[in-house]
Amino acid sequence: MVLGLLAVPLITAAHLTRPEPYGDHLTVHARVENPGAPEPRLRMTGRAVEAYDPGTGRTRWAYAREGRRPLSVLPVRGHAVTLWSDGLVTDTARRDGRAVRWHRAAPAAAAWLRSPRARDGAGVLQRLAPSSRMLAVVTPYRIAAYRLADGDLRWVLPARRGCAFEPARTMRHGRALLVAQPCRSPGASWTAEVVAVDELGRIVPRRAPLANELPGGSDDRSNAAAGPDVTGARRTTGTVRNNTAAGDG
Repeated sequence: MVLGLLAVPLITAAHLTRPEPYGDHLTVHARVENPGAPEPRLRMTGRAVEAYDPGTGRTRWAYAREGRRPLSVLPVRGHAVTLWSDGLVTDTARRDGRAVRWHRAAPAAAAWLRSPRARDGAGVLQRLAPSSRMLAVVTPYRIAAYRLADGDLRWVLPARRGCAFEPARTMRHGRALLVAQPCRSPGASWTAEVVAVDELGRIVPRRAPLANELPGGSDDRSNAAAGPDVTGARRTTGTVRNNTAAGDG
């Protein structure tokens, strides 16, 4: 009995001194009391992402990770999505910095991000349509789409054999995101070297729509028609792998 009582403080101390997962250091500098306060602007400062009030310029919160540096930050309404030098993607509550909601790893991206070809992660983070609640993470090997609300992995599109996506070479056409996919084969057609995706996956004829909303949600906007199909075919994925299980993190 005595040994059991002595063990309790030791277990508690070990729990309190345990390092934060992923080396997170999230510091709130100014609490936001007004629910109507504008969302802060975001900036990268060396080793951290900072959010500051657009009116006063005061820092609201700062987020850093031990031994890592932010490469790019994507401001979305309610979200601050950050790509880190180790290939991790995180989502922080943008308005008040109260929590880092989720962490997701871009597979096999860390080594590529250290190379000059990565251009410090230019174009890796992409919104899937301007008002979409879906995020695309584009690397040379694959495009992965996550639901912003909880980081749930919704679909994955691998690069075609002998080809690679170029995140820095993207453009928008309506609700479609066009991504360059140059191929090593000199005979590859230009149509094979451009891929069109949106929040439902790759835009191809006769695809089956995905339900990308949170379970039980009544506002299923992701299944609505998403504008004209850039392929000219009816928007209705056989070529896209759908994964509705949340990734680790």
